[in-house]
Amino acid sequence: MSPLLSLASGWIAMALVMAALWSWQRRTRNAGVVDVAWSFGVGTLGIAFALAAPGWWPRRALVALLVGIWAVRLGLHLARRVFGRDGLDGRYLALEQRWGAHAQQKLFWFFQVQAFWSVLFAAPMLLAASNGAPEWRATDALGLAIGVLAIAGEAIADRQLAAFKRRADAKRRVMDEGLWAWSRHPNYFFEWLHWFAYVAIAQGDRFAWWSWLGPALMLLFLLYLTGIPHTEAQALRTRGEAYRAYQRSTSMFFPWPPRRGAKR
Repeated sequence: MSPLLSLASGWIAMALVMAALWSWQRRTRNAGVVDVAWSFGVGTLGIAFALAAPGWWPRRALVALLVGIWAVRLGLHLARRVFGRDGLDGRYLALEQRWGAHAQQKLFWFFQVQAFWSVLFAAPMLLAASNGAPEWRATDALGLAIGVLAIAGEAIADRQLAAFKRRADAKRRVMDEGLWAWSRHPNYFFEWLHWFAYVAIAQGDRFAWWSWLGPALMLLFLLYLTGIPHTEAQALRTRGEAYRAYQRSTSMFFPWPPRRGAKR
């Protein structure tokens, strides 16, 4: 199957999945399911693309393994949050309130846009797996190292935040410990870092430069679209001045030592 046909088939499949989930969320109001579907969808597409790619089979297996571990960890983490005790996602409830009577219509297209983005984010995985160099190279080892570091870092950040939320004083405080003392969104940072694994593995292929689409799009989404803006707006609504103090003292995205003397 040609790469373009693979991408088109993946898009159709994800569009159907997202349409079904949109119908489900109309009854439950749990629009956060789109995040779970995106994670498992990108993972499923990435594995399918890797196994069907024309590249050297050990490299294809490496890409499929990295994609699988990333998708299962992130997807299960999001599923526990979306279907667990945290309840409905405040970000999507705020969007529904803002959109008013047109909320469901706009949510349908929001779900469909996520289907399209799923294919675009899986494309770097296809490019990495299509690399035909018939031997292991330093860039493969670099890609593996980046992938392991990113997945582990994101898992640690998520566990630290989950442990904080179980504390009795969690609703009155801001999480500013562990990795969260160095970045207000360490989970997002490591999620972004993860996409550089496929950039490294793709190097040497004539289309390798397209693999930069992954980290570029992820940075755009996290900094300006669906990630940090909505998360911080929700935090300001629920934490108020405590979160403003956290903003003054702690780097928004890239891990960096806390600013000394900033009011916490």
